[in-house]
Amino acid sequence: MKAIRPSIRCLLAVAVVTILNACAGMSGQQKSTAIGAGAGAVAGAVLTGGSGVGTVGGAVVGGVIGNEIKK
Repeated sequence: MKAIRPSIRCLLAVAVVTILNACAGMSGQQKSTAIGAGAGAVAGAVLTGGSGVGTVGGAVVGGVIGNEIKK
């Protein structure tokens, strides 16, 4: 497996910092919804072999569950 080039690694680091900074002003319920959507998207992609429909479906289900947990 090839190593990630430094320019891509830098771009990923900037993206992560930007995303984390955007979450700073969120309420607990909003953070929980976002985390649930992210986890659901990953789970949906894994379970369906990378299907776009499975990824989106997992994100929706995970977001709803995350939203309901923090109510």
